Amino acid sequence: MLGAAVAVAALTPMVVVKAHHAFALEFDSTKPVKLRGKITKMEWVNPHAWMHLRVAKEDGAVEDWMVEAGPPGALVRRGWNRQSVRPGTEVLVEGYQATDGAFRANGRDVTFPDGRRLFAGSSGTGAPLDGADP
Repeated sequence: MLGAAVAVAALTPMVVVKAHHAFALEFDSTKPVKLRGKITKMEWVNPHAWMHLRVAKEDGAVEDWMVEAGPPGALVRRGWNRQSVRPGTEVLVEGYQATDGAFRANGRDVTFPDGRRLFAGSSGTGAPLDGADP
């Protein structure tokens, strides 16, 4: 029986499933956002790091956003480190909102209090190009 199972498995065509998503499936290139807020948490996870941001609106309302960034290794190569994204750090995030309108965005550029601006996105995802791409 084991031999039959191995033979069937060997003859069955393999289907490759790509787990990575395309930008347009989750984010809307016609909904650019600029979020100024304080980092509450940074998740250094694959395939995308996530920055959590608390944004205080002019009317006093508070929104908690999740901002998708590139893979941790790519972020480090671009100048990011664990000290630069500590909770409480105020940043300006430019990116694109989720297609469903949730407080979730694909981060493109992040400007830090000292004026440093780092690219946060993932290359080749289909995100809009604006001439400032690395």
